[in-house]
Amino acid sequence: MTLYGEKTPPADDRPTVQVTAVSWPGDEPEPAVRPGGSRSRRFRLLFAAGVATAVLGSVAGVGAYAYAGDVPRGTTVLGAELGGRSRTEAARELRAELDRRAATLAAPLPVRVGERTAEINPADVGLAIDVDATVAAAAEAEAHAVDRLVGSRSVQPVVTVDVARLDAALKKVVGDQGRKMTMPAISWKGTTPKAVHPKPSLALDPERSAQVVREGWLAGQPVTVPLVESHPATTAEEVDRLVAELAKPAVAAPVRLTTGKGSVDIPPAAIAKSLRFTADEAGKLTPQVDVKRLRAALGDDLAKVEAPPKDAQVSIVAGKPKVVDGSPGQQLDSAALGRDLLAVLPKADGREVAGELKPAQPELTAEKLAGLGIKEQVSTFTTRFTGGLSSPRSQNIVTIAKDVDGTLVLPGETFSLNGHTGERGYAQGYRDAPVILDGKLVPGVGGGTSQFTTTLFNATYYAGLQDVEHKPHSYWFSRYPAVIESTIFWPDLDFKFRNNTEHGVLIDTSYTSSSITVSIWSTKIWDSVKTEYGPRRDITKPKTIYLEPGPSCIPANGIDGFIQDAFRVIKKDGKVVKRERFTWRYDAEPRYICGPEPS
Repeated sequence: MTLYGEKTPPADDRPTVQVTAVSWPGDEPEPAVRPGGSRSRRFRLLFAAGVATAVLGSVAGVGAYAYAGDVPRGTTVLGAELGGRSRTEAARELRAELDRRAATLAAPLPVRVGERTAEINPADVGLAIDVDATVAAAAEAEAHAVDRLVGSRSVQPVVTVDVARLDAALKKVVGDQGRKMTMPAISWKGTTPKAVHPKPSLALDPERSAQVVREGWLAGQPVTVPLVESHPATTAEEVDRLVAELAKPAVAAPVRLTTGKGSVDIPPAAIAKSLRFTADEAGKLTPQVDVKRLRAALGDDLAKVEAPPKDAQVSIVAGKPKVVDGSPGQQLDSAALGRDLLAVLPKADGREVAGELKPAQPELTAEKLAGLGIKEQVSTFTTRFTGGLSSPRSQNIVTIAKDVDGTLVLPGETFSLNGHTGERGYAQGYRDAPVILDGKLVPGVGGGTSQFTTTLFNATYYAGLQDVEHKPHSYWFSRYPAVIESTIFWPDLDFKFRNNTEHGVLIDTSYTSSSITVSIWSTKIWDSVKTEYGPRRDITKPKTIYLEPGPSCIPANGIDGFIQDAFRVIKKDGKVVKRERFTWRYDAEPRYICGPEPS
């Protein structure tokens, strides 16, 4: 038998192993046994054993040759022969091949996404060949001994790419071709449910994009990256079914809530406010009863059957913080109420649920409150106003100050002034007073609350608390510190700060007939918090504007506009640990004259 490779190798590299077949005597009759015959038989056996050993030795030589090195012989990567080499030698050879192809591999890669084409720099998206991983893949390629000897195989290189960077680059190519998924939804207008039908998204699939680019990069041809359409889990038909079978029946009639202390009717309006349809990331729409919203919608009606727990409170008495313990109460089991109410809402009859009253402990106990470190005044700030307490503007300042007084902000919490007070309208006790609207002073409900906002902002600012959201006025008023001040307007402009300390923060407010003061009580962290001002620049002069006389016209003397920087400098242990810059541009407030312009 003769074994040949696909190509005849040089004699000193790939020797051809030839095995010649042997014909054994035995076809003719065996001669009579004579003296010395046993010797002849032994010769034949030894000869046969020697030939067999030679054959086996040849095969062993074939195996040794085929398995020489870590990488099977005949293995190539990108045309580079790696077979028969150790991993280190194979890696060196592959790197040499990549160096020879460096210009080609670094060339911009043409890509097409939808109707748009672009070129991507491979280095910008992390496109590269992982040499070690490629050599490992080549070494692990399985083959039979004979295949290892005479066969050949091409191993694809292991290509890496930064999926996030590639996705960012491809999104620039997508532009406005894609579309976001329209999630299914059911909203309410009063007690009328409104269906929002889902629509699929058309967008890149980052992992699929990476796979396509990895596979197409080495081919040197333009790569087409697909835009993938993804459908929400809930279909339009399912949304309509939820409207017909749940949302509409839910508000068709009241639901009677019965407890051991009496009954309460839940009207359709309260049901609509608490029945929510929420879609998850996959677009699966799930109905649930938000008991917190239900409580708010029922208001005082629940007081007939519930006794809510009272949290412990802290107030400032005679210049010192005093803790007043809370008290337990009885409240409906929220989880059971939400589950049971959802079950009866689709029904036309039997619209009644049994509410279970359970003991309810206050969330904030005196012990917990005492451990929050509210022990000293860390900042205080005062602004002044005119007109006495009888003026509408002053009354608005006092109203919002009373609402915020005693507010506790726990560690890590963010306080929102709009979120705390809610809408500030006539129903909440606010009155008409001058506000800035469209660049001029006009009467508006809640005028003056910006002065309280500025006072609160400065108190938290000098306490070193984190500023989250504020906006200075369009014009500068001398009663406020420049730059370090804030306006507010429901619901668009808010003031927020975050308690970025490990201690509780108590907001304490007080007022006189001509001033409003906000103090922050907590544990003092900083040695000092001060403001350093930069010079005013880009000063602009006010214009004179004549307005039609009347109740809505409020004259103004005019104020210069300017830009200024203010730096909050915070020190601890005698060193500056924070220096924060606040910058604002004030417009020049026009000089408003209520009357006709002189001819």
